[in-house]
Amino acid sequence: MNPEASQTPEPIDERLAEKQEENNAVEHPVNPSVESVVETGSISPSEDYATFEPLISNAEVVDSTVELTENSNGEFVAQLEAENVALGSEIGAENQSLYAEAEQRVAELQSTQAALKAEIAKLQGFYENLQAQVSETQTSLGRLVQESLVQLEQRKQTLQISVEQLERRQERIRNEMRTTFAGASQDLAIRVQGFKDYLTGSLQDLASAAEQLQLTPSVVEREKPSVKEAKPVEPQPGMPQFAQQQFQDTTKQIRRLIDQYRNKPDYYGPPWQLRRTFEPIHAERVSNWFFTQGGRGGLRTMGSRLQNILIASAAISILHKLYGDRVRTLVLANTPERLGEWRRGLQDCLGIGRPDFGPDRGVVLFEASDAVAQKADRLTKANQLPLIIIDDSEEQISLSLLQFPLWLAFAPDPKAVRNYDDDF
Repeated sequence: MNPEASQTPEPIDERLAEKQEENNAVEHPVNPSVESVVETGSISPSEDYATFEPLISNAEVVDSTVELTENSNGEFVAQLEAENVALGSEIGAENQSLYAEAEQRVAELQSTQAALKAEIAKLQGFYENLQAQVSETQTSLGRLVQESLVQLEQRKQTLQISVEQLERRQERIRNEMRTTFAGASQDLAIRVQGFKDYLTGSLQDLASAAEQLQLTPSVVEREKPSVKEAKPVEPQPGMPQFAQQQFQDTTKQIRRLIDQYRNKPDYYGPPWQLRRTFEPIHAERVSNWFFTQGGRGGLRTMGSRLQNILIASAAISILHKLYGDRVRTLVLANTPERLGEWRRGLQDCLGIGRPDFGPDRGVVLFEASDAVAQKADRLTKANQLPLIIIDDSEEQISLSLLQFPLWLAFAPDPKAVRNYDDDF
């Protein structure tokens, strides 16, 4: 035995109290240390022999306590390990489930993204198709509008032409109603008056013949016919003569007027003066009519009624310069349409108006040659100078018109067949 241990003995009660405190401390901590318990249970070799037996008993108690503590600690550790394993497994399962859910969500989002991209691409293609259709529609509409405008313009021009034709037809009908009907009535009155005069003159001649009638015939010796000297025919006063030598002044004046119309046309001159361009061919025709034919003859048509009207207008203008208001122009054509064209052409070439046309005016229009002859006869008796103009549409010329001093007939060209209805 150790003498030093016996000299300093420790009280047993204190040691037991400390061991109980240590046991209590071992029960309460989460992870108790076995070494501390073993250390507390160790006995110093220097302790006294006297106290060894109670210490043995105490050591047994301590050993049992340590064993219990160790057993309880092992179970607790095992339980903690089991709980840790279970908790780890639960956490792992939860993490796996979270990972799976996240992956599933990501996959869903990716599929949604792909679907949205496909939808966007589809919408972009649809938008491009719509743009192409809109541009095509705009082009088609522009083309359609342009074609419609062209068609409407053509229809407008056609309608304007139709309206102008109808207006001209209306004007011709009005002129026909105003002039032709009145002229026909006047011609009828003239014919009645002429027949009356003829009957009166015939009755007077019959009465004078009856007065001079001898009931008993007397024998009268036949006298030998005496040869009379032929006397030159003297021109009647007031009758125009253009081809004779004694009318040189008139010839010079006519040539001067023709040269004036050809070289210095006056488009704003007074009425009854030519206001249109006069070509050399027109001047040649007018000169031929005046100087070769003596104001009585026919000219070959120029191929157009307007050209014929120009030549006739030049002759009328020259005659008005020479004889003034004594000249009365009588135009003969077989249809009102042609008479209307003569009226418009004379108005345009001579600068005259509607008041200058009428039975007692400067220009008179006729459809029948008999009426022209009667009117010219009355004008001649009234010391007027009738100028008869015959349109080229007249196939035959009445012989009664050839007795008057001034007449101008336009003969149709036998080589050219014209359709006069195309002029209107």
